[in-house]
Amino acid sequence: MMTLSKEGEKLIKSFEGLRLNAYRDSAGVWTIGYGSTRYHDGYTVKPGDKLASEAQADALFENTLGQYEAAVNKFVEVLLSQQQFDALVSFTYNEGTGALGKSTLLYKLNLSDYEGAASQFLVWNKITNPITGEKVVLDALVKRRKKERELFLTDFKTIT
Repeated sequence: MMTLSKEGEKLIKSFEGLRLNAYRDSAGVWTIGYGSTRYHDGYTVKPGDKLASEAQADALFENTLGQYEAAVNKFVEVLLSQQQFDALVSFTYNEGTGALGKSTLLYKLNLSDYEGAASQFLVWNKITNPITGEKVVLDALVKRRKKERELFLTDFKTIT
């Protein structure tokens, strides 16, 4: 069973940023810490919530992370490098386990089409506008997916 590397952790935290006060993310979901939408006990983040410290945010991140690592380990049926695993956990942390499970990215990856899977990161660059309901490209997601794709391809030649 693979786990996220320290570099992967830094990457996710750099994308998410640290916020000790609850806020609505770009899709309108209440979020806290490093992008967590739920607490250790399963309760959802709500307006007015606050974390006491960065250490508390780190603990919440570590707790939240396990489900995303587990999903990548469960769904992926091919050999992964550490960088590929980290890229997939970052993607899943942001999009959710259901999105990974139903994605063309996973489908192509499990066929050992690593290059095809890598290209699929770039497709996931939209959010649903919470007001209009329309899908819109988000610049931050364009940048995140590009970095995840680059990380995924880092050791490509050593795997195939």
